[in-house]
Amino acid sequence: MEAGYEGKVEIDSFSGFRIYPSKGRLFVRGDSKVFRFAASKNESLFLQRKNPRKIAWTQVYRRMHRKGITEEVAKKRSRRTVKHQRGIVGADLAAITARRNQTPQARTQARLAAITKAKEEKKAKEAKKAKPAGRPNPSAVPKVSKQQMKGGKGGR
Repeated sequence: MEAGYEGKVEIDSFSGFRIYPSKGRLFVRGDSKVFRFAASKNESLFLQRKNPRKIAWTQVYRRMHRKGITEEVAKKRSRRTVKHQRGIVGADLAAITARRNQTPQARTQARLAAITKAKEEKKAKEAKKAKPAGRPNPSAVPKVSKQQMKGGKGGR
């Protein structure tokens, strides 16, 4: 071999290790997919259908579990979430802050006032409903069955 020759370095299909020229084994599946293995151990585990993500020494496992990453890269600064106050459909922001800053006594008074107002409105509505008699007096109208109203078999 010449001094400056660099052959193509392959990657192990199971472990993720580098395979240098003239090393390792090649496995071609029935659907013509090619798998390369650095060692018989990797090939054996692959053929047993073992999951490389669950085997601690594989590169896939190490990448998934964040192993071997330098400290400065591993410790990312997480941004603090900033809370924003926004109005909602029923009330704008000013109304919400006013409610929040209200004293408990003022809140109870407002609630009682709202309840009494609602009761008064309900009484007024019921009084209004009771006055007009919507139905005519049944004795004044001659009794007619539904069949007769429809006009079915009335002539027999």
